[in-house]
Amino acid sequence: MSETGGGAAAGAGGGAGAAGPGPTDPGSLPPGDPQLIAIIVEQLKSRGLFDGFRRDCLADVDTKPAYQNLRQKVDNFVSTHLDKQEWNPAMNKNQLRNGLRQSVIQSGMLEAGVDRIISQVVDPKLNHIFRPQIERAIHEFLAAQKKEENVPAPPPEPENKDPPAPSQDAS
Repeated sequence: MSETGGGAAAGAGGGAGAAGPGPTDPGSLPPGDPQLIAIIVEQLKSRGLFDGFRRDCLADVDTKPAYQNLRQKVDNFVSTHLDKQEWNPAMNKNQLRNGLRQSVIQSGMLEAGVDRIISQVVDPKLNHIFRPQIERAIHEFLAAQKKEENVPAPPPEPENKDPPAPSQDAS
């Protein structure tokens, strides 16, 4: 699964590489260059690194007090909102649902609650788990790019590569 410099760069670089000959060499881009960042992010995605982070966080989220607190607040908010509604079979359930959704969003409880969840779930993993994995993957990617630059092209195959003619020896 060896990718040449053109694999990730072609999709991530947009039209920027069109002016130069061939795909953009990540090693030639300065640190912080948006095209380099896009190439690296695409590489990390293709390795499934972000999916692993997501699974790791989701496995941990429902054990945290911030999540349990937000869930309780939303449950109470929804119950209170629905208690204020007088049910009638002619009501449009989608309109009711959308109105409830808008009320929850406008209350600001989701934004504040999600911030607290992030600080309890993601922040502790950031420097000790995620950053080292990202740095290792970036170093491996850049080392592979550098190795591809330094590997000479394989020699051309000889023109006369025909298989030997079968012998006509009929014994």
